[in-house]
Amino acid sequence: MFTERMAGTIPWERVRRAGSKLTTPLHPDDYLSLLNPLWSSRELRGRIEKVIPETEDAATLVIRPGWGWHYDHSPGQYVGIGVQVEGRFQWRSYSVSSPPRRSGRTISITVRAMPEGLLSAHLVKGLEPGTIVRLAKPEGDFVMPDPPPAQVLFLVGGSGITPVMAMLRTLDRRGTMPDVVLHYSSPTADRMIFRDELKALSDKHEQLTLHELHTDVDGMLDLAEMDRICPDWKQRSTWACGPGPMLDAVTEHWEQAGVEDNLHLERFSLELGGEGGEGGTITFRNSNKTIDADGATTVLEAGEQAGVGMPYGCRMGICHTCTLTLVSGTIRDLRSGDEFGQPNEPVQTCVTAAVGDCTFDI
Repeated sequence: MFTERMAGTIPWERVRRAGSKLTTPLHPDDYLSLLNPLWSSRELRGRIEKVIPETEDAATLVIRPGWGWHYDHSPGQYVGIGVQVEGRFQWRSYSVSSPPRRSGRTISITVRAMPEGLLSAHLVKGLEPGTIVRLAKPEGDFVMPDPPPAQVLFLVGGSGITPVMAMLRTLDRRGTMPDVVLHYSSPTADRMIFRDELKALSDKHEQLTLHELHTDVDGMLDLAEMDRICPDWKQRSTWACGPGPMLDAVTEHWEQAGVEDNLHLERFSLELGGEGGEGGTITFRNSNKTIDADGATTVLEAGEQAGVGMPYGCRMGICHTCTLTLVSGTIRDLRSGDEFGQPNEPVQTCVTAAVGDCTFDI
């Protein structure tokens, strides 16, 4: 019987090359995926190994990535995950909660089911072990340098603990835990993800101080109390992750103190904060359709308004499903403000807008 253990002893790249000569016009992946659906060079895939409940509304998904995955992400980064729901792939990004292990076989993401979240609820309550998902490589700069700073402050709200958990697990595994203060806000103790593990880490490391705030009882974090919670907060390198209003308040407080350079933020929603384009007429050449769009309307939205069958996935600039070829013209990335205008350049339509007239090949 063919087993995955046997697969590790076979030079599969040579098998694929030989297979390509025998399977034309079919791709050798079409046959190898019958043996193991994780064997694909067309896209990154993963298999759900376990779904571990953390709280009533949160779970950790243990994923075994397939070919093409490298276990060298930085603690705090996120990955894209695409899951088929009702016949269509839905994409979202989630922080990796497991520490990087180059010799590892799995990664973990921890997800909280949001009331309005179609995919998050499906991941927490409806996903079965064995499900094949699509993956996007780790990204993000909400990371800690190695070696870590001597003094660290984590400000966490709700599921914002997930990237911080990856950092703490890495520091613990490497034996490099510095002087850390962790302030964790959650509606109740029962809804605190990783609460037991965090308490165990705090007991293990004298230099790790854990503050819990149960907002249903104690109210929201009052940043005026920072001098009491962490008297030397202005000197600490700070990583903050949580709801948008919390991060807005933290940013303002750090700016007023003149220590904003010490602050690192991670927001869970896509922010198209870059300056919009000037807008223009967008032509979809093969569909023979045009539309006038302003500089705040993405190319994806403009195409849909024009009645073009636009490809899309995450609508967040993660999965690249929406990528089209720019035939002519210039577009602007609404995340960064950068402009691009090379002919035949691939463009992510969900995060770009027109700068003047432009034409796409669809």
